[in-house]
Amino acid sequence: MRLSTPLRSADLEGLCVGDIIYLNGILVTARDDIHHRHLRQGVPLPVDLAGLAIFHAGPIMQKTADAWRVISIGPTTSMRMEQLEAEFIVSTGIKLIVGKGGMGAKTAEACRAHGVLHAVFPGGCAVLAANQVEAVERVEWLDLGMPEALWVMRVRDFGPLIVSIDVRGNNLFENNRKVFAEKKKKALAEICGARDGVPPSATGGILHYMK
Repeated sequence: MRLSTPLRSADLEGLCVGDIIYLNGILVTARDDIHHRHLRQGVPLPVDLAGLAIFHAGPIMQKTADAWRVISIGPTTSMRMEQLEAEFIVSTGIKLIVGKGGMGAKTAEACRAHGVLHAVFPGGCAVLAANQVEAVERVEWLDLGMPEALWVMRVRDFGPLIVSIDVRGNNLFENNRKVFAEKKKKALAEICGARDGVPPSATGGILHYMK
C-alpha cells in the first residue's frame, strides 16, 4: 500500500502489523537530540510535523553548490526514543514513525490513542533509502551535527516499510516475543526432560533441570 503525506488517522485504520507500505511526500529525520531539545529543553520545532512522518535516522549528506544530496540514510534503533516518543507524538501530531527494530508499550499505547503507526525500514539498505529521496527540502538545527539535525526530505516510494505498531496498538515485536518465549519454553522442557530421562512436559523438564 502507498501512503502520501499529509496523513490522517483514517488513512491508517485498515493497516495491520506485518503489512508492507511505501511512503510518498515529506519525511523528516528526528532522532535522540531532536526529541531531547524539543521536549526536555522546551525548544519549539522549526518544522510543523502535523500529519507527517519522521525517520529515526542519522544520514550522511553531501553539500553541493546550491543544495544537499543524500549519500546514505539508514535507520537507527527506535527503542532509543521509547521514553520520549509518546510525548513527541502528542506534541507534534506526527502520524508515522519509521525506524529500526520495535518500540515498547508506552509508544504502542500512544499509537493507539492518537492513530499513529510505527514501521520498520530494513537494516542494511541505507543506499537504497538514499535513492528514494527525491530532494532535501531544508535542514534545521544543523548545530546538533549532521546525524542529529532535522532534515526535511521529499521521498517517493520510500520503503518497503513493515508496520510494527498499528493504530490499534498491536505490537508486532511484542507479539513475536511472546510466541518465541512459548516455543522456547516448550523446547527447553522437551530437551531437559529427555536429558534427565524423565518424560517431557510443559514445566517438569525445566524444573527438574533447574534443581
